[in-house]
Amino acid sequence: MIVSIAYAAYFSILCSKIVKMSDTPVVVSGTPESLPVDCSDLYSNGFGNSGVYTIFPAGPTSPVQVFCEMGSMDAPDSNKWTVIQRRTDGTINFYRGWEQYKTGFGQASSEYWLGLENIHLLSGKKSYKLRVDMEDFDGAKVFAEYSSFNVAPEKDGYRLTFSGFKDGGAGDSMHVHNGQKFSTFDMDQDSFAQNCAKMFLGGWWYVDCHHANPNGEYLWGESHYGLGVIWNSWKGRTYSLKAIAFKLSPQLELDVIR
Repeated sequence: MIVSIAYAAYFSILCSKIVKMSDTPVVVSGTPESLPVDCSDLYSNGFGNSGVYTIFPAGPTSPVQVFCEMGSMDAPDSNKWTVIQRRTDGTINFYRGWEQYKTGFGQASSEYWLGLENIHLLSGKKSYKLRVDMEDFDGAKVFAEYSSFNVAPEKDGYRLTFSGFKDGGAGDSMHVHNGQKFSTFDMDQDSFAQNCAKMFLGGWWYVDCHHANPNGEYLWGESHYGLGVIWNSWKGRTYSLKAIAFKLSPQLELDVIR
């Protein structure tokens, strides 16, 4: 009984800290098992507005902040997206080492990377689909979608697997990265003789080297070959995008039927 009371007190303190650190205050209640794993859980608990929230992919002692896209109020059955990567204006440096890509960096209210460990844990909680939204500097917007998505644990190099491409005008620049381990300038796990992360100033599931480089240098449109925020099948390898975001949502019954 004493242990239960002590744990409850500790958990209450933890939750109060979470409310203070969050851009959008989130009141967390219930047992650790009922804490939100992703944005769809938050929506189910009554949080219907898009914004920054705290989720718990690793349990109650490891809160992380994400941006949630909850969709429109007139479409309550639409997907609720948990954003795992976002580029919007170049304010955050994405040329970082392994430990930072593992734990995450940036601000959920602007540009950020959720962290490989968090993405791995999150992708193992449910069956997720992946959507990649992007925009160029002329205001054109397209997307690519994949019906399944998973990131393996660190012992397997955070290997990426996905399937079920759906074209929203962007084309499929991810297909060559399927099955690859993650690489940074200090952790070379690509299949090229040189370090792709060093060559193209990012961190990614490089091959030899890339068709997509969303974590590359932010370069405002036309740029040097392969160095920018690249999605080759849409804008080629010499155009750095204005914005790109990778987001996950649990598969709906309709997705499974398809």
